[in-house]
Amino acid sequence: MKRVLGLDVGDKWIGVAISDSLGLIAQTLKTIKRETSKQTLEEISKIISEYEIEKVVVGLPKNMNNTIGPQGEKTMKFASRLSRKYEIEIIYIDERMSSISAERVLIEADVRRENRKKYIDQIAATYILQTYLDGLKEK
Repeated sequence: MKRVLGLDVGDKWIGVAISDSLGLIAQTLKTIKRETSKQTLEEISKIISEYEIEKVVVGLPKNMNNTIGPQGEKTMKFASRLSRKYEIEIIYIDERMSSISAERVLIEADVRRENRKKYIDQIAATYILQTYLDGLKEK
């Protein structure tokens, strides 16, 4: 099985996670600072090529009533550009609780508040990807 990429897309940062080659476990990879769309897409393209990614799982921020708001629309627009440009399958996963879960992990690990920002997007991306991978196991 080829690897799967997980993305937690924000306005300033994108958390990136990657599956192991068996598609069982998600692990953090990096955080990409969004400076320009071109730069961001090129960084993701390098990851897709380097790790032979077959699909990308993107966290879709939804409102608590399950509707898609402005941030969700921005995320879908970005993912759509990624899909068209690199001809890669995009899968959306509800990410409503991923950042809260990531924050909880960092607090439990006793990571200082000022250092949490460095890791929260990567951990959220890992939660998003692991949710997808766990769903595959249940089928």
